[in-house]
Amino acid sequence: MGAEIDAGLTPAEAAARLATDGPNELARAGQRSVLRIALGVLREPMLALLLLGGGAYLLLGSLTEALILLGFATFSIVVTVVQEARTEHVLEALRDLSAPRALVIRSGARLRIAGREVVCGDLIVLEQGDRIAADARLVEAHDLQADESLLTGESLPVSKIATVARADEPAPRSGGDGIPFLYSGSLVTRGSGIARVLATGPRSEIGRIGQSLAGLETEAPRLRRETTRIVGWCALGGGAVALLVVLLFGLLRGGWIEAVLAGIAIGMSMLPEEFPVVLTVFLAMGTWRIGKVGVLTRRAAAIETLGSATVLCTDKTGTLTENRMSIAALWLPSGETLALKPGLAVPDGFRALVDTAALASAEAPSDPMEIAIHDARGKATPLAEVHGKLVQAYALRPDLLAMSNIWDDGEELRLSAKGAPEAIAELCRLSEADHLAMKGPVEAMAERGIRVLAVATADPKDRNWAKGQQAYHYTLSGLVGLADPLRPSVPAAVAECRRAGIRVVMITGDHAATARAIATEAGIAAGDVLTGDDMAALDDAALAQRLKTVTVFARIMPEQKLRIVQAFKAAGEIVAMTGDGVNDAPSLKAAHIGVAMGQRGTDVAREAAAIVLLEDDFGAIVQAVRLGRRIYDNIRKAMAFIFAVHVPIAGLALIPLLFGLPLLFGPIHIALLEMVIDPVCALVFEAEDEEADIMTRPPRAPDEPLFSWQMIAWSVFQGGTTLVLLAALLFAETANRMPETELRALMFFALIAAVLALAFVNRSFSASLGQALLRPNPALRMVLLAVAAITGAILFIPAAQTLLKFAAIAWSDMALAGGLGILLLMVLEVGKVGLGRFLIGRGDQAPLFREGVA
Repeated sequence: MGAEIDAGLTPAEAAARLATDGPNELARAGQRSVLRIALGVLREPMLALLLLGGGAYLLLGSLTEALILLGFATFSIVVTVVQEARTEHVLEALRDLSAPRALVIRSGARLRIAGREVVCGDLIVLEQGDRIAADARLVEAHDLQADESLLTGESLPVSKIATVARADEPAPRSGGDGIPFLYSGSLVTRGSGIARVLATGPRSEIGRIGQSLAGLETEAPRLRRETTRIVGWCALGGGAVALLVVLLFGLLRGGWIEAVLAGIAIGMSMLPEEFPVVLTVFLAMGTWRIGKVGVLTRRAAAIETLGSATVLCTDKTGTLTENRMSIAALWLPSGETLALKPGLAVPDGFRALVDTAALASAEAPSDPMEIAIHDARGKATPLAEVHGKLVQAYALRPDLLAMSNIWDDGEELRLSAKGAPEAIAELCRLSEADHLAMKGPVEAMAERGIRVLAVATADPKDRNWAKGQQAYHYTLSGLVGLADPLRPSVPAAVAECRRAGIRVVMITGDHAATARAIATEAGIAAGDVLTGDDMAALDDAALAQRLKTVTVFARIMPEQKLRIVQAFKAAGEIVAMTGDGVNDAPSLKAAHIGVAMGQRGTDVAREAAAIVLLEDDFGAIVQAVRLGRRIYDNIRKAMAFIFAVHVPIAGLALIPLLFGLPLLFGPIHIALLEMVIDPVCALVFEAEDEEADIMTRPPRAPDEPLFSWQMIAWSVFQGGTTLVLLAALLFAETANRMPETELRALMFFALIAAVLALAFVNRSFSASLGQALLRPNPALRMVLLAVAAITGAILFIPAAQTLLKFAAIAWSDMALAGGLGILLLMVLEVGKVGLGRFLIGRGDQAPLFREGVA
């Protein structure tokens, strides 16, 4: 054993350190039980309102409405509890990753122990395929490579070297190539080694990320906050109207018991149970719709939030790129250069170069670059049939980043080498001119984001193998450039984001030149490149200024991703963040919308995120943004309709009291009206197609309320116009001395026609009668058929008329009720244009439900 590879700790020393430092696992956070989660969910105003409405309908005897509302409430509670319970598994997933079993040296003997029993100072023995149990420093290494994508998100394994500890040695950080440090949770992909443990449990790199994650609170979706505010307003309004009805009835007509019953009926008509129903249905259906494009939604409200995103922070590997290496460029010493697209065969003039690179690789490769080299050979004759068997291999060393293989076919020996260009240049003993000739294409490839390997050959004189590679005389064969190709769909998706006013920013651990090259190819806007080192030197104020011009963050460390997200949020941006590694989990949780990779993402990243891309496709994010905007548009259409439709209901309840007329509607009429209103707002508007400008308008302002004053004004205008027409009809027929039962029937059918007219008006932001009537919507057809069936049943079933206190009315009166709906539709479509000019200065199209539209 070397100077540092001693007999290891004694069992007594290990036990003492375990007692002092604690087990090698993450601290358990106070987990919420399912009951505690359920109680928290029940405190949500949206769900409380559903339950209250269902209970009130039960007391009033309206069983159908009660069951519908209680069914929605139960469904929503179950879904929310399941989703919230899953988020409690984040630290559990981290703990599983951070505590594998380990082979340690104690008192000179090798002993396999549970990962939680590893302590600082332990010597751990590592072989290919091992999961590293703790942060450690290599004291002995044999061609050891580690996959640190769990922490860094970068797909390529990194080489590790053994060094003697120094007093001034910096603290270990993840993501290092050619350094002696290993990290808990990483995987040994090649070679073997022995390492001394430096940190365990919460003091390890993965532990610090876990502590950061535990301390972050997921931000409540804006939709939830807005709903709380809206429900409060509507509860106050409904309560005020109900109280007014009780007072007017009692004071003007006497009979306070009847007054209270009338107040309850009117209060139920004003109870905005449609709001939570709309939100529950829209988000549940949105989850289903977005799942069809390969996106799993873990928190439904995040879909709507994604539709308002202003900044999309994306990583490179596997999101913008395909997460697989391929040969992108070849160069021969003669000066010939070939740019090779994925899937194309290598021309004959370059095949010898690719064969040489394959001979310098493992026969059964696991390294992504070696896999790409073998793939480029295609289905050519196996190497062993042409060149015999592999008889000697020289591995990479810290002082020479090159590897060589010697092949023996029984007659001839062939040596092939590949490695860093500088290392191969040294082996080939290139002249200054030849070195410069090679350096030019190396730099050109690097600027394009291509990773470069140099390839060389030599002819061993005999089978007495030299101790090192330097003993052979090499000839340069050329350069092989490898790249992780951009996904074909990415440029179009990025362009669509830019048209939609969404700023796309790339955050990666790659070099600045590589990151900028990939960003340019993806179509990310030109801007500054900020490296992790430069960012570390900036305070928060200076970083806020730099954010305005930076489009690429390169060489970024794990905690810096979180700082970037928080800086964007502090600047008032709505931030979507993609990620896949454990290091991404804090930033995914801190972002307004965390987007995790489904195929290559870790459990920790998926649990911390709100949305998971099942196919790791950037284009799916754009589809989710489109759907999020559509959902928000349709929610506002439904909310405007709900506001508008309650104005005439409340008005027709108050007018008879104010003018001494018979009461028109009781609880059963209100329940019947709700059977029309609920499907319209919950099903018809959810199924509405997206607006034509959905991905060409900028995101809505971060502080824009769900209910803008413009939308409220438009809703009041609609409801007021409806009430005026209905009141005119009421007073006209009262003057004509229409019997009370006929008048009640006429006003009920007229109100149904008005409700349908309001639904048609609010289907689109466009001021177009054709759009209102002809936009395809299967749900609307179903509702119209249901309304027609209900109307027919009332008209032709005497028992139904008796129950509702209706009398048969003439067909001319039915035509009058239908004509009122048609007139209302035409007036409001014209009103869209006029009111649009008055409110926001646009008369061609009046998007009264949106603010900030130029």
